Amino acid sequence: MDHLAWPFFEERHRALAAALETWLPNLPPDRDDLDETCRRIARALGEAGFLRQAVPEDGQTISARSVCLVREILARRNALADFVFAMQGLGTATVTLFGTAAQRSRILPGVRRGTSLAAFALSESNAGSDVAALATRARRDGDGWRLDGSKTWISNGGIAGHYVTFARTGDEATGTRGISAFIVPADAPGLSIAERIEVMAPHPLATLVFDGCRVGPDALVGAPGEGFKLAMTTLDLFRPSVGAAALGLARHAYAEALAHIRTRRMFGAAMAELPLVQEKLADMATSIEASALLIYRAAWARDSGAERITREAAMAKLFATEAAQRVIDDAVQLSGGLGVKRGSAVEALYREIRALRIYEGASEVQKLVIARQELLR
Repeated sequence: MDHLAWPFFEERHRALAAALETWLPNLPPDRDDLDETCRRIARALGEAGFLRQAVPEDGQTISARSVCLVREILARRNALADFVFAMQGLGTATVTLFGTAAQRSRILPGVRRGTSLAAFALSESNAGSDVAALATRARRDGDGWRLDGSKTWISNGGIAGHYVTFARTGDEATGTRGISAFIVPADAPGLSIAERIEVMAPHPLATLVFDGCRVGPDALVGAPGEGFKLAMTTLDLFRPSVGAAALGLARHAYAEALAHIRTRRMFGAAMAELPLVQEKLADMATSIEASALLIYRAAWARDSGAERITREAAMAKLFATEAAQRVIDDAVQLSGGLGVKRGSAVEALYREIRALRIYEGASEVQKLVIARQELLR
C-alpha cells in the first residue's frame, strides 16, 4: 500500500495495516446463512482486536485514519467483512462520543468483542438523507420514554443487540430541532422487525417498528433535543470511511482488470498494449489516487482536532464512491463477457459498490452539503 508513506500516516497506522493484512487469511468464509456469517466475522474481528479501532476502550479516541485504513483493506478483500466492521463503529459511535460512563460500560464491551452486533437507526421511509423529515416520536412515560414510529434500511436490523435510535422529543413536527438519541435494546417491549430487506449485494437490513416501545431513563444519549448534532457528528466521522470502503472495492477491481488485460490477447497483441485500454487504465489509476487523497485528508483533519469536517467528509464520500463506480464499471467492460458472469470478482464488485453512493447521504445530498459549506466560508 504505497499511500502509507504519505505524511497523513504515522507508524501506528502502518503497523495496523500490516497486522490486518497478515491476519486476513483468518477471515471466516462466507456461508449461506448471512446472519451467521456476520456474527462469525464480528467475533473474529473482535478476538483479533481490530474492532477496537472503531469501538475504543474508555479513555481512548476513535482514529478516523485507522477506521478508514481498516475499511479500505477489508473492502478490498471481503465487502461483507467491511460492512460488519463499519456497523460496529457506526452503531456505537454516538455512545462512544456522547454517552455516559454507565452507557459505555453497558454497550461497548460486547460490541468491541464482537459478541454483540450494533445498529444505527436514523433512516425512515420518508426521511433518509433528509433527516429533517424524521417522524418517529419519543414521549416521556413515567421515569422512562415511549417510542412510536418506524425505521427502515437499518443495517444489522434483526440481528443487532441494540439500536441507537433517533426520535422527536420536541414539539416541532419537522426540522432538525427537537430530535433526541436513544439506546433501544433489541428485546425492548414494543420493538419488532416488520421486514427483512433483500438487496442486490446481500447485507442484513430490516424495517423496525416501535409500537409503544418503552425504554428506561438511562436510554437517552446526551440531552433532549441534541440528537441531530449527535447524528451529524457521528456521520462526519464515518462518511470518509464510506469513501475508504469504496476505495478498497476500486483497488480490487483495478487489480482484477490489470491481471486480465496483461494476459488476454486481442488483434495479435496483449490487451494492455491497446491505446484505448491504456486510456482506461490511466483514468482508473488517477481516480483511485485522487480518492485516497481526499479520504485521508478528511480523516487526518478529524484526527488533528478539527471539531467538524462536514465539507471534507462530504467531498471524500462523494468523489470516492462515484469514482469507484466508474473504476468498477471499467473493470467490467475490460473483462468482456467474464465481467457480467455471475460469481466473477468484478461482477460482485459491481453489485457491492452501488449502495455506497446512496447510504449515509446520497451523492446528490453530498453536493448540497458541499455547496452550503462553501457558501459559509
